Amino acid sequence: MAARGAPRLGLAGMLAGLMIAGAVAAEPAVAIGEAQAPAAQAWSFEGIFGRFRHPDVQRGLQVYLQVCANCHGLELVAYRDLAGIGYSEDQIAAIAAEYEVEDGPDENGDMFQRPARPSDRFVSPYPNEKAAAAANGGKAPPDLSLMYKARAGGADYIRALLTGYEDAPAGLEVPAGAGYNPYFPGHFIVMPQPLYGDDVAYADGTGATIEQEARDVASFLAWAAEPSLDKRKRMGLAVMLFTIVMTGLFYASKRKVWSALH
Repeated sequence: MAARGAPRLGLAGMLAGLMIAGAVAAEPAVAIGEAQAPAAQAWSFEGIFGRFRHPDVQRGLQVYLQVCANCHGLELVAYRDLAGIGYSEDQIAAIAAEYEVEDGPDENGDMFQRPARPSDRFVSPYPNEKAAAAANGGKAPPDLSLMYKARAGGADYIRALLTGYEDAPAGLEVPAGAGYNPYFPGHFIVMPQPLYGDDVAYADGTGATIEQEARDVASFLAWAAEPSLDKRKRMGLAVMLFTIVMTGLFYASKRKVWSALH
């Protein structure tokens, strides 16, 4: 079922770029080399003390909803999970209500459409996988829930891919209907560039350059793959602090007990 109110054709380029050994790249006839390693970037959520910055992830959500959601689902993420990045209950309900889901049966045994609720998972842009494949040249767009974990390089790769579209080297013939991206396995991508800058009007007024959009949606997909990351890190730090304190107390007690015996 297509998402109601989705504003544009969306992230078709990300589809090819994020697919597991995408359709064209899987063919030896067009594979020209290994994918270029993405440059390492600084991300707020990296490291033991790292945290997701809510403004970054919220902007990434905006890119996802306005660009990606027409092609890709987030079947493992519920709208209510957005509370973890700073949205209120009313805001979450408003975001969910922009989309419709099938429910039922009703008293007459019929299925019906209703606005999505916070408890619903992100609405898929297609009613089923076959419909998704039929609308995309025979290959269903991958779900993005775990894309951050599924790609070597994680957020670095996503950001590099989305900003890496360029003209092919001189003398290299790109197959009809494909584009060139050195970060994609085989370098040839069958879908067009997804981001150009100014693809969204950020609610916080941030300039929507292609670099900004790519970094924001990479942050959002990292959060979507690990929405409990911040909570787990806080718990881990608390456990470490408790362990250090208790170790100190045990050591002090040991010294006191043994000093009394001597």
